[in-house]
Amino acid sequence: MTDPAHDAVRIGIVSISDRASSGAYQDQGLPALQDWLARALKNPLTFEPRLIPDEQDRISATLVELVDAAACSLVLTTGGTGPAPRDVTPEATLAVAHKEMPGFGEQMRQISLRFVPTAILSRQVAVIRGQCLIINLPGQPKAIAETLEGLKDAEGRQLVPGIFAAVPYCIDLIGGPYLETHDAVCKAFRPKSAVRPPRPA
Repeated sequence: MTDPAHDAVRIGIVSISDRASSGAYQDQGLPALQDWLARALKNPLTFEPRLIPDEQDRISATLVELVDAAACSLVLTTGGTGPAPRDVTPEATLAVAHKEMPGFGEQMRQISLRFVPTAILSRQVAVIRGQCLIINLPGQPKAIAETLEGLKDAEGRQLVPGIFAAVPYCIDLIGGPYLETHDAVCKAFRPKSAVRPPRPA
């Protein structure tokens, strides 16, 4: 059933793991991404899930397919962003980029440093390809949610902004659909001039 009040959005979610993709253990990345996005967004969502190994060419090809063929407006990856030899997600992402968006990676590391000093080892990047924003996220479900939502105190006040607050306006600027969030999960920020009046339901 379509929702005339909100734009439909197609989102690619990619879990990158040698062991999960081979069946050695159950993937947790795709369920975590889909659950968070379904809670955060008011839009009708179509997901394009992919579970692939830590192979640079395969990752790049998957990102190109999701953007160019599947017409995703947003692609989120999880896994493969550390310093280990098989961690090549950032290289694969940068290889297909038209523009790099370094602020996302900077903020992700700031959030994660509140929890673990090894956050400085993370190499997540975000890029634009065509009219799609691609973001590398951490590998653990808890860290995925923390990175997207940011940190809140016991009363729910925002202590550190999550990266997703900036995602809807970024997608506006590159010509994508109008993403609308549930404020209790993540309040999107737009300049007043960019806020669209509510459509009739």
